[in-house]
Amino acid sequence: MFEVEGEPVHLHITLFFSKIKCIKFSKAFTSALLTTVDTDTTSTPIPEKASFTDEVQSRKRKVDATSDKPCSNKKAAAWPESPSNGRPPTITPESSFPLSSTPFQHVLPFPFSPTLLPPSGGSPLQFIQTIGPYTAPLIGTVVPTGTTYVIVSAVSPQCVSPGTQIIPLSPANGTVAPKELTFSELPVGSFSDSACQGLPPVSVDTLSPTKEGNAQKNYDSTPPKNERKIRPEATECVKEYIRHIKSYMRDACCSMRGGMGMESHYVDMHLVQRKLLIKSGKNANKCLEKELVVLSDSERKKAKLDRSQLFHNSDSKIKQSVALLGKAGVGKSTFIQRLCLDWASGSLPQFQFVFMLNCKILDLTQSNYSLKGLLFDLSVSPRCKDSDSVFKHILSCPDEVLIIFDSFDHIKDFEGLLQSPAKSHTNTKYTIKQLFSGLFQKEILSGCTLLIATRPKDVLNQVLRKMDSLMELCGFSPEDIELYTSKYFGNASLQESALRQIKNHRYIYSLCSNPLLCWTTCFLLEHQDSCNDDLPSTLTDLYQRATSKHLQLASLENSSLCKNRKQLDIPQLCKMAWEGLENHDTRVNPASSTELLDCALKSGILASYKTSERQENHFVDLFTQNLLSAVHLVQSKQVNEKMVVANSVVHQKKRKVQGESQDVLHRFVTGLVFWKAPDGVSILDSSVNIKAKRKAVETHLESMKPNDLVPARLLELFHCVYETSSAKFAKLLLKNLPDNLSFYGTQLCPSDVYVICHLLQHASALKRTFSINLQDTCIPICGLKELVGLKCIKSFWAHTADTIGLWEDLHQSNDELNLKSAIEKFTLHPFKATQGYHIESLPVLVQIHREKKLPMSEFVSALDEGVPALRHLQRLEFELGVQNGPELFPKLIDVLPSLQSLQHLDLEKNQIGDSGAEKLAGVLHFLECLKLLNLSQNLIGDAGVEKLAKALASVPSLQSLRYRHPRKYIYHH
Repeated sequence: MFEVEGEPVHLHITLFFSKIKCIKFSKAFTSALLTTVDTDTTSTPIPEKASFTDEVQSRKRKVDATSDKPCSNKKAAAWPESPSNGRPPTITPESSFPLSSTPFQHVLPFPFSPTLLPPSGGSPLQFIQTIGPYTAPLIGTVVPTGTTYVIVSAVSPQCVSPGTQIIPLSPANGTVAPKELTFSELPVGSFSDSACQGLPPVSVDTLSPTKEGNAQKNYDSTPPKNERKIRPEATECVKEYIRHIKSYMRDACCSMRGGMGMESHYVDMHLVQRKLLIKSGKNANKCLEKELVVLSDSERKKAKLDRSQLFHNSDSKIKQSVALLGKAGVGKSTFIQRLCLDWASGSLPQFQFVFMLNCKILDLTQSNYSLKGLLFDLSVSPRCKDSDSVFKHILSCPDEVLIIFDSFDHIKDFEGLLQSPAKSHTNTKYTIKQLFSGLFQKEILSGCTLLIATRPKDVLNQVLRKMDSLMELCGFSPEDIELYTSKYFGNASLQESALRQIKNHRYIYSLCSNPLLCWTTCFLLEHQDSCNDDLPSTLTDLYQRATSKHLQLASLENSSLCKNRKQLDIPQLCKMAWEGLENHDTRVNPASSTELLDCALKSGILASYKTSERQENHFVDLFTQNLLSAVHLVQSKQVNEKMVVANSVVHQKKRKVQGESQDVLHRFVTGLVFWKAPDGVSILDSSVNIKAKRKAVETHLESMKPNDLVPARLLELFHCVYETSSAKFAKLLLKNLPDNLSFYGTQLCPSDVYVICHLLQHASALKRTFSINLQDTCIPICGLKELVGLKCIKSFWAHTADTIGLWEDLHQSNDELNLKSAIEKFTLHPFKATQGYHIESLPVLVQIHREKKLPMSEFVSALDEGVPALRHLQRLEFELGVQNGPELFPKLIDVLPSLQSLQHLDLEKNQIGDSGAEKLAGVLHFLECLKLLNLSQNLIGDAGVEKLAKALASVPSLQSLRYRHPRKYIYHH
């Protein structure tokens, strides 16, 4: 409230500044504001069919006519209501600034003058009226009713030099206050700093509007095609640098690991578009935790994309930030090399510049970097002779720049990564994290495209949650394994022999779905001493043999090593690997022995990377570093039994989700402790006594209680027991397993499925049977077929679409016996729908149940009594919450008539309303066994209660009804 000559003037103003916590108004600014509020203006209604230009000119003439008059002390008068013409409130681009005082078109001219600007040279300000006044639940405080305005910055802070006074321009075409501030649909308390930063950035053009348009459409749509941005023509030095960097990329990216050519040996792998979902339902976290949507195997096959669709996928929208997800060894770095080679060869024409940065070699501790230095000095690119001219051109066309961050998981402190972003293109005192944050949040080089490659298991951090697109790199399919093997071995007879050996060893074949492990297997086959040598049976044995062979070959090539020393200092190499692993670093100490580093580099255990400042050596992959670390833990006398146990097998007390690196280390340590070295080359020293360490691990395994483990840790226990190759511990595990096995939410790859099946197949001898939960595991149908076929599996629950896919596969192969068994074993009890896809696939299952046939076939004898899982379902919990519940409730209604054994129906907190209650009332008479119905917190009013009351009379079995009226709570028992 201000006082003007003793009369109070109320003006409700909300400050909407990003990253500004406090604004101090100067005396001149306050005076200008009072003068603005106090200006006497009159108005004339605008005809309904008048054009926007006529409206602007009419108001301009009015302002011009009154501009010479002395200011009056009367209060400003509101404009009469103008007829609605279907377009949003408009804003004049001239000196008067109309503000709507109601949700309709009451307009109040609000003159601006240069004196309104903060005299200190801050950003010019604009007033924008919200669609309606803020509601109390949104802010959490009492807000007076009346007009609410928003003060926003008219231009970007970087565009205003100190001391410059600029008259603020009108907002963009159709600009209104952000809808997040005008509706109360957001949860209470979500209007916080963190939430606001999570909102998608809105790019607003500061030029005055020239034509009418819809505000919401303007928010989402791209600029019209006929509006082309005028770009400065590239100078000759810029063109020369582009040619130079493309030539450099062709040379740097033309070969893969092991010296194989990219063009000759690369196998194209598909991408799968992944999406984020927000946990909903009555038990969901209040902070709306985000996670990846789990796709069924059939959905993954349908959603496959190729490399050309990385930046433009099926929705045809340009993606300015893309995350490439993939497990260790799946080929993310190789994929990026292939992408850079594509660009250098003329593909990806939308990008003039591509800069690739390896996060392994970025120094995250220094704070003396600039954007220019990041692009030209730290990326994989040649030295630029005229970097100033090229950088200036880059700033003029940021949308034609692609910046790639490979090995992004090497950046630590993800949760604080987006704090303190860089805001200047020229400042040289930023850290790498600040520069990335500035690029990601469009504070610098706004419009450029970012691509990051990372492992998904470590954390779905806040950076990934805000990406425009999440792409997962698929591993090798069976066809890809054959293609890669044929490319690796040039000779046809060698190809056939290698592929036959791989397929005969089912565990090794399952490992080959990982491209790195497929290459490792081919390397081992290429250098095996005899054609009769068996392939390894465990992951530990595979990598131990391959690493030993690499070092042996490198030692033979190193003449000085062979001449002066009898053997390589392997313990020192293993110690360096462990020290790096402890610090989450792949870097090798440069002070190490020259012969050791030379041999490790030649063997491919280490890889060398050059930067503008120095040359660094790193362990080449996660598996190699973890194997050498495991060797150090098992054989070093400086490591005691307690430390070995801490890094082997899983631990029940640890609740924090462990990363992929720890999983691999556990398997290697357990495998090495129980490993029996065969004749031949080995990195293990057989003279070292490890009996005490083996005994400690055995004791720990015997004390494990699988019943207390979460699904991810249970899977790791299966792997660790498998690596022991011990029948004793396999039987002990089977004996202690719970009757209900759950791998819910843990993604299962082919090797996971093999290990589970291998251990469970011996359960029949112990007379053990299990129910297994495979929901949200992405298990391939071939793996599901193998698991369900086990005699010890009495029932299973998998994604409904995958289950139907399994039935169709068995039916097409005329395996009617296993088809009948798979139909009988499938269960839904108890059914808990927490995400939309849990409900969306049910109608197809109901159709199969009613028609007694599969979708693409005629009558199926195994379905002559329908689907037992639907006939026997007794408990259903619909927990989709207020976001998805009302939308998907009709699909549940279609399913309910087929659930005639249902006894417990929980619909709490879904806001189905009176319309949902009416739909439910129409199907209640089918639920003849219903005993409990929970309708609490569903916004069901008197009309809905009336419909339900009549329908409940047809359900005599009902014993308990829970219902929370908007004004009272009813519990009937």
